[in-house]
Order: sequence, then C-alpha cells, then structure tokens
Amino acid sequence: MKPFTKKIVLENGREFYGYGFGADCEAVHEIVFNTSMVGYQEIISDPSYTGQMVVMTYPLIGNYGTAEEDYESKFPSIGGLIVREYNDIPSNFRYTRTLHEVFEELSIPGISGIDTRALTRIIRDEGSQKVMLTDASTPLDEALERIRACELPHDQVSRVSCKKRWFSRTPNHRFDVVAIDCGIKYNIIRCLNARGCNVTVVPFDASVEEILAFRPDGIFLSNGPGDPTDVEPVIEKVRRLRGRLPIFGICMGHQMVALAYGARTFKMKFGHRGGNHPVKNLQTGKIEITSQNHSFAVDIDSLQGTGLELTHVNLLDNTAEGVECKADKVFSVQYHPESAPGPQDSTGLFDKFIQMMEKYKNA
Repeated sequence: MKPFTKKIVLENGREFYGYGFGADCEAVHEIVFNTSMVGYQEIISDPSYTGQMVVMTYPLIGNYGTAEEDYESKFPSIGGLIVREYNDIPSNFRYTRTLHEVFEELSIPGISGIDTRALTRIIRDEGSQKVMLTDASTPLDEALERIRACELPHDQVSRVSCKKRWFSRTPNHRFDVVAIDCGIKYNIIRCLNARGCNVTVVPFDASVEEILAFRPDGIFLSNGPGDPTDVEPVIEKVRRLRGRLPIFGICMGHQMVALAYGARTFKMKFGHRGGNHPVKNLQTGKIEITSQNHSFAVDIDSLQGTGLELTHVNLLDNTAEGVECKADKVFSVQYHPESAPGPQDSTGLFDKFIQMMEKYKNA
C-alpha cells in the first residue's frame, strides 16, 4: 500500500489518514458533510461553503472532471474537500480540467482514502467541529494546539459578495430585479433571467438609496456563508424595504427576512446539506424533495408575533423551511429551489415571485 501523504485531525482528537490532491497546503476549517450523489462542481463553487471542509458521502468524486460553464461562482471558495475515492482521469466529453488542477490553482486542499461513512457518523453524533488537513507526519499534539488556536471567521459574506454592481440581462425583459449578493449562486440568476427578469447584482453593503435608484420591480436576497446575524447591513435593508416592493429570499436570505421581522436564528448541530430533504408546504400540503446547504435555521417559536407565517417545514427534523408576510409582499425559503445540484421540485417559487412583481407593477 502507498504510504499516506496527508491526514485530517478533528477537534475531538480523532485522526484519519489519506492521500492529498489539489493544493499541497495546511488548512483549518469547520467540517460539514454533503449527501448529494452528483454535482460536486456546483458544490465546490457554491459560496455558501466558504471556509468549510466538506465531506462527500457519495464515495467517488472527480470522475467527470470540471466544465467551465458549470460553476456557481467565479472562483470556488470552499475550504477543502474530503472524499472516499478520488478519480483524476475523468470520463466526460465536456470536461476542461480535473478537480485536482482546479484546487491546485486556487490553493484549496483535498484528501482521499478517508472512511467517509465513519467520519459522517462522528459529525452527526457530535456536531460540526473544527478540522485540520495537514501532512501525515504532523504530530497530533501540535495539530490540536493549532486547531484550538484557530478562530473561525465571521467575515465570509464580505469576502464572497461582489465589490461592484453587475448586470445579467435577458432579451425582451418584463421585470427588473435587484439581487443583494451575500454569495449568490449563478443558477438563481439564470432562473430569474429565464422568467424575463433583468437582474442587477449589488454588494451586500449597498445602500437602500442605491438599490431604489434602479427602480426595481422586486428585491432578491441571496444565499451566503456563515452566521446571518453577522450581516446586519442586509437585515437593516430588509426592515426598510419590506412593504415597499416584493422581496424573495433563499437560504441566508430566508434567515435575514426572519431576523428583520424580529425572529431568531440558531446554529444547528450539523446542518442540512444535500439534495434529498423532504419539505412540506403547509399552504398546499404538497411534499417536495429539496436541495439544501445551511448551518443555521430560524427558530419556529420566535416567529410568534412577528407578522410572519410559517409556510414550510422540514419533515426530517421539523425545522422552519419557509415564511411569508402577505401584507408586505415578502416570502422566503430555507432550501434552494434553483437546485444546482439537486431536485427541481420547487422551481415554482420563482414563478410566485414573478406573479407578485406583476401584481405590484400593475397596482
């Protein structure tokens, strides 16, 4: 057997040895797991994974390489990737680079040969924790000392949000949407473009006056990494804009809607990540299989008295998956109706946003 080149060390002292790919560097991040069976390129390029080391529960990763048109952001900002088996000889006519080549260029480390089933069970039992990916020869006591000394960041949104506004236009558009970028996925913009929306993407700290200067028909609040309470500028914008024009939030956008109305959020034990979460729509009774990626959730009990109605719940753990204030033309969901990767059961939520903007425009 080949000698191990890398290992991961968990905050609880457990070690797993394997083989490095991607950048040859050391990293300390929060460890999480993703249960998706496909779509690793979309996962590594989802800005919501900024500063996280992701364990893929599907055993084979890298087998179809990466394709330039499949990225969900300009530059992947994932902290690292932990996989059972890595394939560096892709079989896919569309691929342009291997996952190793992408990670090497962007200084992202990866490790393969890990018992990802055992690792996932640890995360499920003990919760997300810090992890170090390091050289196989690093002494355990040194690794634990560095892990304890590392403070997880709280500036992820400022790191992944655009610095200047940019536009995504579509022919014969009907609506103008301003998207507040906390780490927006490109497929959200594609879904809005496909429904006749010109989208203006603005930084998370853009002022209300700047946003209204575009005369939008609706506001979109994007997904993003980290704790939503760290993004007070966006929460304050929601407070000032609610009731003035339609607002639709996804993932972190959903959490910021709840916070703006006075509800609370909390850190989950290990979060939801993957394309197989059943969610019940309380307004229709329909159950949708959804794609998710979040560490924080809205406290259902804290919704009382806020003016927000609970519209969706997760059938696995009964956490809040959607809220709405009809009077203010505001609604949001915790999961990702644009998928990429994942099931497409919930794409109708974009149509709901279109209908709200149509009513607002014709009022």
